[in-house]
Amino acid sequence: MQKAVNITVKGRVQGVGFRPFIFALAQRYQVKGTVQNNMDGVFIHIEGDAYAVDQFIYSLPMEAPRLSRIDEMVVTLSQWRAFKNFSIITSERTGSSSLVIPIDTAVCEDCLREMYDPNDHRYRYPFINCTQCGPRYTIIEQLPYDRPFTSMRSFQMCERCEQEYKDPMNRRHHAQPIACPTCGPSVALLMPDGQAMQGDAIEQAKEYIRAGAIVAVKGLGGYHLACDATNEMAVRQLRIRKRRPHRPLAIMAASLDIVEQLCHVTAEEKQLLTSPEAPIVVVKQRKNTMIASSVAPGLQTVGVMLPYTPLHHLLLDDRLPVVVMTSANRSGVPMIYEDDQALRDLQGIADYFLVHNRPIVHPIDDSVVQIESGKIHFIRRARGFVPDPLETKYDVHEIVALGGQQKNAFAFGRHHQIFLGPHIGDLEHVEVVEHFQREYEHLRTWMGVTPKTIAVDLHPNYETWNIAKQWNADIVAVQHHHAHMVSCMVENHIHSPCFGLILDGTGYGEDGHIWGFELLYGDASQYKRLGHLTYTPLPGGERCIKEPWRTAIGMLGHYFGEQGYALAEKRFAERAQEVRVLKKMVEKGLHSPLAGTCGRLFDAVSAFLHVCTHSTYDGEAAVRLSELIDDTKIYEAYPFHIKKQDEWEIDLAKMWQAIWEDVEAHEQVNIIAGRFHETVVQASVELVRLALQKYPKYERNIVLSGGSMHNRYIVKRLRQELSKLGLCVYTHQKVPCNDGGLALGQLIIAAHRRDRVCV
Repeated sequence: MQKAVNITVKGRVQGVGFRPFIFALAQRYQVKGTVQNNMDGVFIHIEGDAYAVDQFIYSLPMEAPRLSRIDEMVVTLSQWRAFKNFSIITSERTGSSSLVIPIDTAVCEDCLREMYDPNDHRYRYPFINCTQCGPRYTIIEQLPYDRPFTSMRSFQMCERCEQEYKDPMNRRHHAQPIACPTCGPSVALLMPDGQAMQGDAIEQAKEYIRAGAIVAVKGLGGYHLACDATNEMAVRQLRIRKRRPHRPLAIMAASLDIVEQLCHVTAEEKQLLTSPEAPIVVVKQRKNTMIASSVAPGLQTVGVMLPYTPLHHLLLDDRLPVVVMTSANRSGVPMIYEDDQALRDLQGIADYFLVHNRPIVHPIDDSVVQIESGKIHFIRRARGFVPDPLETKYDVHEIVALGGQQKNAFAFGRHHQIFLGPHIGDLEHVEVVEHFQREYEHLRTWMGVTPKTIAVDLHPNYETWNIAKQWNADIVAVQHHHAHMVSCMVENHIHSPCFGLILDGTGYGEDGHIWGFELLYGDASQYKRLGHLTYTPLPGGERCIKEPWRTAIGMLGHYFGEQGYALAEKRFAERAQEVRVLKKMVEKGLHSPLAGTCGRLFDAVSAFLHVCTHSTYDGEAAVRLSELIDDTKIYEAYPFHIKKQDEWEIDLAKMWQAIWEDVEAHEQVNIIAGRFHETVVQASVELVRLALQKYPKYERNIVLSGGSMHNRYIVKRLRQELSKLGLCVYTHQKVPCNDGGLALGQLIIAAHRRDRVCV
């Protein structure tokens, strides 16, 4: 009995060796027909013996390539077309797109074996790749993903590469970035004036780094600055030149063995480090290793990654086992990815430039993750994960969410898929806004979607409002912490109302004050605020973020009046005059907005303990405070009080009094820091306990979100204590808990309020 079927496969099925896989499958079962990429995914027509066709259909999802992901597979009966063989036919570029854009992945073991084989014609070739690895998203100009629509189009394949490319049984069949030393991209080592140096560029760069030089390295998604991570003077010089005094620097180690010599690495962390996504993984350092102390000053942890491109593998070896590999961009501006810009902007920073001539179309940062309770926790979702979609049961078609002002990432809705864009950064510079608009337009075009609804943060002064007003679409304003809550609900498939504990830095509240320590209850359609931290003034407004000592003064003055300001003058003796000025500002209500946020609370305690009075990077005061504690211990909480107003209010006057007494008694700073952490936990848990007592019919699910949920101790202890109250506790695992995941919640909320326009 004969049978003919059409099969449409949607998902991550382009750029992952899917058509060669289908061809091989057809050969195995001796069926005839065609396979074709199109704007809707992959279209297959097969015909032959009915049993063979059925086996083909069964095997397809079971044996699909490791980088593929099948979201939908539709099989329909078709007319017999009497094909004589099975073939891969030219892609169809018409129609609306429902493609999942392929992600960039680390070089595979097969390619590495060939690269290190002296008998292979790609021996030591820094751009070796196949259908299971290499650049994808960063080189795509248009869809579908075919070589003429990538930045590889200018590299004419040699006869040997073309044979591999056209051979359906070859690992490089239709590998769009296919290349070799004869026909592909090449590397060069440049002097700061742009002049190319003679000789082996990678070996020379390696020797210069070993000698203490700083080399700008053009990678997969942009430029990094590299120096010897074991050379203290080189690392300090990099910090001076880049004007990055304290922020921890990521390192790249030659192998997993090297990582294990330097750090304590769990099985889950090893799996992440060696995964195709190859992110930066934040792990705990061992003591007294060869890593320079200036790599992550004052921190127990360090961000580590393994080489993920062939060039990286060739650059690192036994003679150069570990390097600093940090983004080359200036603070607050987009990643540098164009050669001319690198030579211009990195003058005086980089001693040499290791470049290549394969253009980067879409710059992308390295993803940053850590493991919490055995599960992945995103700090930054970027290379290797963007723009992979998240599935939702909601219809989110033609909705876009613009994210927040900080750690911006936007999101598109297409039918029941949500596509988060790349990490954009802070929308405070015109270059970042322009970068946002470029990447937005690219993704919009790829998605084949023209948004009719735009979700923006409630804060009226965020740049996203200016962007949204340029477009002809309905604008939906979403409260910041409601978006955080719903973001976590969506990725955990929670659809009915639940509690949301949001510990965050800054978010505009519906009462005009700054929120950030919130207990909410609700769902995507509505929420109720149940409790929060007492409001205290921020003298100087946003200056408090970079000068946490100001926040401490505001809190001390609020809780203790004249006595608090006197205490502040004593604790910050060198700023006594400034303390008096800030006191007058607060009393007169001059530029001293009221805030109740977990982030500013951490800042204030950090400054009061003299751990960090001035932040040189986002969250520094909180990070340095959290690094003082032992997250395997459980500390004793300080006293606190919860007041019943319209909502419950956490009053921390007693905690501040106890901290001051401990400081006067010369208690160890790490003990005070630990007790403060436990106070945040217990105050949060008490809010929830009171809510459960008052609302016994509320569902017993709770999501944890907000930037402060990066804190390992806080999340671990909250999970333990809230579980004791009979709650199911959910955290983020697919998007960051910080503002990098905000757009996901905004988009779902906008879907629920699609017919309500708020401008």
